[in-house]
Amino acid sequence: QVQLVESGGGLVQTGGSLRLSCAASGRTFSIYAMGWFRQAPGKEREFVAAINWSGGINYYADSVKGRFINSRDADKNTVYLQMNSLKPEDTAVYYCALDRSYSSNIRNSRNYDYWGQGTQVTVSS
Repeated sequence: QVQLVESGGGLVQTGGSLRLSCAASGRTFSIYAMGWFRQAPGKEREFVAAINWSGGINYYADSVKGRFINSRDADKNTVYLQMNSLKPEDTAVYYCALDRSYSSNIRNSRNYDYWGQGTQVTVSS
């Protein structure tokens, strides 16, 4: 069984920064990708960022390109999301997720097998 533990959320003013982390633990497993999704009240869950594990290639939603930076520590099965220039519209619960096997679309939440507990990010005006 796999567990994903998230941390780093909080309250920040517009223009500020936060760094989220997500560490995977449990039984030995393969990783195809780890991703970040977010969900705000009244909105559907949306893709934020992901990293292909074998190649270390990053993917970003258009809404966060140039502001968010995804990174990883492969030896620790951990991903980080550095969030800069935060806006009120970034306010949401952020979830990390792990996809164990190949999928055709790294941006599709349905392809992910395990999910973290979520961490609240609030950006004040």
